[in-house]
Amino acid sequence: MISFKNISKTYQVGDQEVKVLDDVSFTIEKGRFTVILGPSGSGKSTLLNLLGGMDRASKGTFIFEGKDITALNDKALSDYRKEVVGFVFQFYNLIPSLTALENISIAAQLTGNTAQSEVLLDKVGLSHRKNNFPSQLSGGEMQRVSIARALAKKPKLLLCDEPTGALDSKTGQHIMQLLQEASKDEDVAVVLVTHNTEFKAFGDTIIYLKDGKISSIDHKQSV
Repeated sequence: MISFKNISKTYQVGDQEVKVLDDVSFTIEKGRFTVILGPSGSGKSTLLNLLGGMDRASKGTFIFEGKDITALNDKALSDYRKEVVGFVFQFYNLIPSLTALENISIAAQLTGNTAQSEVLLDKVGLSHRKNNFPSQLSGGEMQRVSIARALAKKPKLLLCDEPTGALDSKTGQHIMQLLQEASKDEDVAVVLVTHNTEFKAFGDTIIYLKDGKISSIDHKQSV
């Protein structure tokens, strides 16, 4: 479904060229949960940005369902972000003036899928909070709303950037379970980047990243 082939990313900092990703190759399948593990500065966020179409690789090829994403023009890349990718961030990014349900519905409107908003809110266990505003929700509840919002647009690829970073351990485990379930129930490719090694237990595929290079890849057998 998704293939990174010899992907490198460099940035020009003054008169120096800084290589953030170096010859990275891997594949990701739909319906599976991929965890990308690495310390700060390993290139995790850059890799996620490339997957999400928010940045372009300096070298290599990124294939999604047979299409070369690295060859897309700006308009086509914007369409890819809108139609294919869902995002879950560490700090939720909910609209403060909208209720939990409205935050989900506004995302669903992009794909004409508003009928699913309440279903998704129920799936993350927050039907009773549908009329509450973000300021009335806990951190864990806000993150659950953000997951439902991301799923509302029916993404084929769900990208999660340290989604438990601002949460306590117990709530973080719950969020990981929700993401794991989403990969199976929605048949979506879920990719999470984290420095927390405890979360590798939730992944079907674990990609270890260090100094911009993949040090190893572990695969769990499908059951």
